[in-house]
Order: sequence, then C-alpha cells, then structure tokens
Amino acid sequence: MNRSCRKKSCKPKEFAVKLYLWDKIITSNSKNMKLNRIHHVAVICSDYNTSKHFYTDVLGLTVESEHYRPERDSYKADCSLNGTYVIELFSFPNPPARLSYPEAAGLRHLAFEVEHIDEAIQELDAKGVAHEPIRTDEYTGKRFVFFSDPDGLPIELYEMCD
Repeated sequence: MNRSCRKKSCKPKEFAVKLYLWDKIITSNSKNMKLNRIHHVAVICSDYNTSKHFYTDVLGLTVESEHYRPERDSYKADCSLNGTYVIELFSFPNPPARLSYPEAAGLRHLAFEVEHIDEAIQELDAKGVAHEPIRTDEYTGKRFVFFSDPDGLPIELYEMCD
C-alpha cells in the first residue's frame, strides 16, 4: 500500500474493488491497480480446425500465432481483431460440453461491435450461420443479434452506428 495512504483520513478515490469471498464481501481501495482494458478472452473448443475456421473465416479474426503443444495434445492460437489481440483459442482432448442455458454462472457471451447490423447479418446468412432475430436494446435503442460458435458459446453483434 502507498505509505501516504496509511493515515485514517486518506481515502484513495481512483476506484474501489469488491471481492466476493464465499459469503463475505471485502471492499478494497487501491491506487496501485489500474485496469486498462480486457486483454483477451480464452475459448476452449472441441474441434480446433472447425473453431479456427469459424473465428477467422466467418468472424474475420486473424491468427497472430499458433502452436501445437504435444505434451497436452493441444493447439493454441492467439487471434486478433483489427490488430488487437482479443481471443486465445485452445483445443483439448475431450473437453466437457458447455452448459446449454445462457444464464448459467460464468461467462455468458462474447459481444462484438459492428457499425451496421443488417450488413453483418447478411454476411452471417451468406456464410450459413444461424442466428436469432434482431432485437433492440430497451435502454440504448441499439440493435443486436445473437448466434453461437461451433461449441455453442453465444456471440452477440451489437450495432454502434448513430
């Protein structure tokens, strides 16, 4: 902790983090941790080639590096979107299936911003990707659509045009 903040009257205001530990809530004020952005999201797939095709050829991500790890019988690909590293794609032999309902604990879905949802949906249709009907965010008025990756991970396209 910063020595200047050991006095009772000193209350750093940069942010407060709530850590949920079992049934207790611990509030921590800190000047040291500053989150800049999400670095990446790791996605475990059951069929590496199918998922790699989906994330690169369907969604347009670029594989920046790719490695096979023989000791784990696993592939790992670092994928970027518009030059920014966003998805780490893993394969493992026989991974357990994802829970089938979207409100299970944990990561619910991945969301990507698009400028024009209609054009994005036309591209999904042309590539044979099934999707839900377009919905409108009741709070922002923006339109969005959901579809799934080959392992059933929900993916959202969220329109950001004005």
